[in-house]
Amino acid sequence: QVQLVESGGGLVQPGGSLRLSCAASGSIFRVNAMGWYRQAPGKQRGLVAVIISGGSTTYAGSVKGRFTISRDNAENTVYLQMNSLKPEDTAVYYCSADVITIDRYNYTERKGYWGQGTQVTVSS
Repeated sequence: QVQLVESGGGLVQPGGSLRLSCAASGSIFRVNAMGWYRQAPGKQRGLVAVIISGGSTTYAGSVKGRFTISRDNAENTVYLQMNSLKPEDTAVYYCSADVITIDRYNYTERKGYWGQGTQVTVSS
């Protein structure tokens, strides 16, 4: 089993910055892609940014140039630096990870996991 624990959300004024963190733990053999999604009230969950193990990144158009995703492979942690925040960035942000786990019999399984979500509110 794998747990994704997020931190770093909160209330910030427009134009401000926040940094989200998400650490994966458990019986991990390898973590492939890690990413951030967000869901605003009344809207579907959508991609914010994703980073693969080699470091290549993809961003939603609405955040390109303002948000930066990065990861620490040794710590199985992904970060989202959010700058120049706007009220429309207000949402619950969810971490995701594509993980290969391994058990004591060396059986491996690939599965996607989600964090519990962290609220980001951009308001004056």
